[in-house]
Amino acid sequence: MFKVENLHFTYPKNKDETIKGISFEISKGEIFGFLGPSGAGKSTTQKILIKLLDQYKGAIYYNNQNIAEINDSFFESIGVSFEMPIHFSKMTAMENINFFLKLYKKNNDIEKLMKRVGLWEDKDKMVSEYSKGMKIRLNFVRAMLNSPEMLFLDEPTNGLDPTNAMILKDMIKEFKKDGGTVFITSHIMSDIDQLCDRVAFVVDGQIKEMDTPRNLKLKYGKRTMKLEYKENGKTVIEEFPMDGIGQNQTFLNLLQTKDIETLHSGETTLEDIFIHVTGVGLNHE
Repeated sequence: MFKVENLHFTYPKNKDETIKGISFEISKGEIFGFLGPSGAGKSTTQKILIKLLDQYKGAIYYNNQNIAEINDSFFESIGVSFEMPIHFSKMTAMENINFFLKLYKKNNDIEKLMKRVGLWEDKDKMVSEYSKGMKIRLNFVRAMLNSPEMLFLDEPTNGLDPTNAMILKDMIKEFKKDGGTVFITSHIMSDIDQLCDRVAFVVDGQIKEMDTPRNLKLKYGKRTMKLEYKENGKTVIEEFPMDGIGQNQTFLNLLQTKDIETLHSGETTLEDIFIHVTGVGLNHE
């Protein structure tokens, strides 16, 4: 769907490059996560991919066409949800939707979308009366207005309660199931873990790691098995090497004789991998 080759970009007033020669591909029907700390180049890359920025070096292909040579028909096939929802606050939600619908030749089923995100009952409310979460959900509807082939989502669930976040994640999964492709950036690693087929970690304008979440967890995790069990009213924690665990008599005896409370492999989390690869904590960016 997308092929990015040796992409470089420098903002006009900057001496240093923001994007320093990144290359990656996004397959059709794939959800691709693009992760990294603030200032790493995520938003800049997305703006280049959706043709908001040019003057880059390198090549970008969308459906085997160089995006520099594609006309405005490109925008008919993509949907974009920016992190900060921007709507006309002195118009109702439906007035906002109808305004943007006119920009596209192909239109989605708006009533179905609005009902799905729980906004249909409030469609005639002024957007200024909407909560932050409602504005985020309306933002997602707007990204889907033209039945796009490709979605660009920037922090799509940030600010949503767990129920509404799950609704949006389910809609993203269904979009993929129907053949859609997604480029997503988020600092909510559980969302990335649930949604993405592959992820790339970008640091200081360069891709440092790129693989499936599972492979990254195996690479950065410990090959251990940790179990917790009760003994004399206290919780005891023991850890064993994964290799040869089927023949480890101490481990097997514990399984057979103790009241096991939890059993975990040493699999790490995407949060831990993010911090390890980027050197930046998720709340200190």
